[in-house]
Amino acid sequence: RRRHTRYIGDWSSDVCSSDLVMMVFTSIYGVVDGVFVSNYVGSESFAAVNLIMPFLMILGAVGFMLGSGGSALVSYTLGTGDSKRANEIFSLLIYVLIGLGAVFTVGGILFLAPMSRFLGADETMLPICVSYGRIVLSAMIPFMLQSTFQSFLVTAERPNLGLYVTVAAGVANMVLDALFIAVFKWGVIGAALATAISQWIGGVVPLLYFALPNKSKLHLCRTQFDLRSLIKASTNGASEFMTNISMSIVTMLYNWQLMRLMGADGVAVYGVIMYVNFIFAAIFLGYSMGSAPIVGYHYGAGNQDELRGLLRKSLRLIALMSVVLTAAALLLARPLSMIFVSYDAALLAVTVRAFSIYSFSFLLCGYNIYASSFFTALNDGFTSALISFARTLIFEVSAVLLLPLVLGTDGVWGAVIVAELAALVLSATCLVRKRKKYGYA
Repeated sequence: RRRHTRYIGDWSSDVCSSDLVMMVFTSIYGVVDGVFVSNYVGSESFAAVNLIMPFLMILGAVGFMLGSGGSALVSYTLGTGDSKRANEIFSLLIYVLIGLGAVFTVGGILFLAPMSRFLGADETMLPICVSYGRIVLSAMIPFMLQSTFQSFLVTAERPNLGLYVTVAAGVANMVLDALFIAVFKWGVIGAALATAISQWIGGVVPLLYFALPNKSKLHLCRTQFDLRSLIKASTNGASEFMTNISMSIVTMLYNWQLMRLMGADGVAVYGVIMYVNFIFAAIFLGYSMGSAPIVGYHYGAGNQDELRGLLRKSLRLIALMSVVLTAAALLLARPLSMIFVSYDAALLAVTVRAFSIYSFSFLLCGYNIYASSFFTALNDGFTSALISFARTLIFEVSAVLLLPLVLGTDGVWGAVIVAELAALVLSATCLVRKRKKYGYA
C-alpha cells in the first residue's frame, strides 16, 4: 500500500504539471490568433471574430462535458479494478462524440448567418463572421476530440503525450498564423485555417494513439450502447458543459452591453480581456483538470487519507496562485493590452482600465474552478453543475445586467468580481456540507 501510494503521488505530480502546462500553452496559442487578427487585419475584424466565437464554443461544449465527466467515470471504474469495463465506457464516449460532432458541424454551418445577425453583426461584420465560422466548424469533430482527449490522456497515465500533442498543435497554429495572416495577407480566413489545421492535429493524433495497440490503461475497443453510462458521464460533466455554455452566453451578453455602450470598440476591448484571461484562468483549469483523475481514483479506491491531503494541498496552492496572478495581472495590464491594440491610443487606454478592474477576479475564481472540478471527480455532477451554473449563468448574468445601471461601463468590467465572490460563498458551503459524505474532512 505504501509503495502504491507513493507511485500515485509521483504520478499525480507529473499529471498536474503536464496538464497545467498543456492548458497554459493551449491558451497562449489561442491568444496568438487574436494578436495577429487585431494587428494585421484591424479592430473591426477582431470584434467580428469575438462576436461569433461564443456560438462556436457552445457547439464544442459537449467535448468538455464528455471529457471531464467521462474521465471521472472511467477513473472511478479503473479504481475499482474493472479495466475491461473502463475501456468499453471510454470507447462508447468517443464514438458518440464523433457522431455528435458531425451533427453539430452541419447544423452550425446552416445557422451561422442567422446567429451572426442575432449576436449583433452588422452588414460589415456579417461576412467576416460567416467566413471565419465556416472554416472553424469544418474542424468541429477534432476540436471536440482534442478537448476530450486532454482528460482521457491523464486518465490513461499518458499526460506527457497530451502535452506533446498540444505543443505540436499550438506551434502549428502560431506558425500558420504568421504565414497566412502576416505573409500571405489572407486576413480572418488565414486565422480560421490556422486554427482548423491545429485542431485536426490536436484531435486526430490522440485518436490514432488510442485506436492502435498501446501500453496505456485505455484503448478503443468494441463496445455496446450503454445509456446508463452515457447519462452518468454526461451528468458528471454537466458542470463543465454548463460552464462552457454559460460562459458563451455571458460573453454574448457582454458583447450586447458593450455594443450598446461603446460600439464595436467595446467588443474589441472585451476580446482583449478574454484572450488574456484565457492564459491566467488556464493555470487554475490546468491544475483542476490534472488533479481530477487522481481525486476520482482515490475516491474509487476508498483512500480517504490521500483524498483529504490532496484537498488541503490544493486549496493552499490555489491561495498562492491567486495572489501571484492578481499581482501579475495588475502589473502587466498595460504591456499585455499593448500587444493587441497599441495602434490606437484611445482604445489602449480603455483596455488598460478595463483589464485593471477585471484583474481582481483572479483572487477568487481559482477556488470556484477547483471546487466544481473536485465534485466532478467525486462523480457528484449535481453539486459541480450547481456551482458552475450559479457562478456564470446566475451570478454573472445578474451582475452584468445590473451593475452598468449604476456604474456605467465600469460596471461591465466589475461584474465578474461580484459574481466570483457570490460563487465563492456557494463553493465553500458545498465543500463544508459534503465533507462527511465523501470523507475528505
